[in-house]
Amino acid sequence: MSSSIAFSSKLPGTGVSIFSVMTRLANEHGAINLSQGFPDFDCDPVLVDLAAQAMRDGHNQYAPMPGVLALREGISAKVAACYGAQYDPATEVQVTSGATAALYATLTAFIQPGDEVVLFEPCYDSYVPVVQLSGGVPRFVSLRYPDYAVDWDEVARAVTPRTRAILVNTPHNPTGTIWSADDMRRLAALVDGTDILVIGDEVYEHIIFDGVRHESLLRYPELRSRSAVISSFGKTYHTTGWKVGYVVAPAPILAEIQRVHQFVTFTVHTPSQVALAGMLARDLAASTLPAFYQAKRDRFLALVADSRFTPLPCAGTYFQLLDYSAISTARDTEVAQWLLTEHGVAAIPVSAFNYQDPGGPVLRFCFAKKDETLSAAAARLQRA
Repeated sequence: MSSSIAFSSKLPGTGVSIFSVMTRLANEHGAINLSQGFPDFDCDPVLVDLAAQAMRDGHNQYAPMPGVLALREGISAKVAACYGAQYDPATEVQVTSGATAALYATLTAFIQPGDEVVLFEPCYDSYVPVVQLSGGVPRFVSLRYPDYAVDWDEVARAVTPRTRAILVNTPHNPTGTIWSADDMRRLAALVDGTDILVIGDEVYEHIIFDGVRHESLLRYPELRSRSAVISSFGKTYHTTGWKVGYVVAPAPILAEIQRVHQFVTFTVHTPSQVALAGMLARDLAASTLPAFYQAKRDRFLALVADSRFTPLPCAGTYFQLLDYSAISTARDTEVAQWLLTEHGVAAIPVSAFNYQDPGGPVLRFCFAKKDETLSAAAARLQRA
């Protein structure tokens, strides 16, 4: 049925996300889905019990707009314990409907038409559309195959008098790389004396491997004072479907974010917030999570070791990049399609996260899966 009204799209170049596309194709072809980033195992039964108890205890109405106080207090205690950062739960912590809503509210609050936002590509697919919806202009710095390291000379060239914000994602989706302490110091020096806002997407903060420390923006006072840092309980507690995230920021910055948040979702599912507050009270730092996912990473790497794929280093997140250059010289989009239809494994072509750099011969695989899922997928990859 065609529309009888005339209109112009605000996002004419934006279609269905690559995650939705690959998951749909995986379902159609009966493929093992290592594309979209969600676990195929359940969360801790304790968390389910806490949520059910919250409902039975009557926590079924609107939560306060900033979030359930117990959860905001837990978040404040967590960032203090993990990063030595002090945030007032009353004025500097906002619970959001997942990290995506936090990113939307933060970018929308501060980006005016013509403002520039520095983004590091490959970058998560929600960043650019939100910048564009606000009339902002993305300025890309390319993290290039094979090491995806930050080129600070390129960053310096990307910053102009119109730069309003720099968006940092560490641990990094899709590459699995992490920023170092030196990267944070270089960033601090770059923004010193400016009015540039730093936005931190740190949703994989607790999924970091080999004993390496997560270099959060929150560790650095000179960055903390100008930063809004976003995280997600979905990644930490295997509850991506609950869509509960948060943002912490100095009170004047958070107040602007809340101006937008209140007219987007206003508040977040109350029983989930109460349950997550209970989980934080048990273990602020999610102390078992790094070892849990490192074991899955290492298992997946061992399972594909005899394949023609070559793994790139993965320091964090639950994504592993595999280099397919020994198999094909085709574009990653073509190889991903071939792998799905001919071998029954769905992966994400990394070029879907790029806007100016052509990218390398790599695909992204999610290893947040049951051991039997990883084994079955690896057996198919061995035949590719």
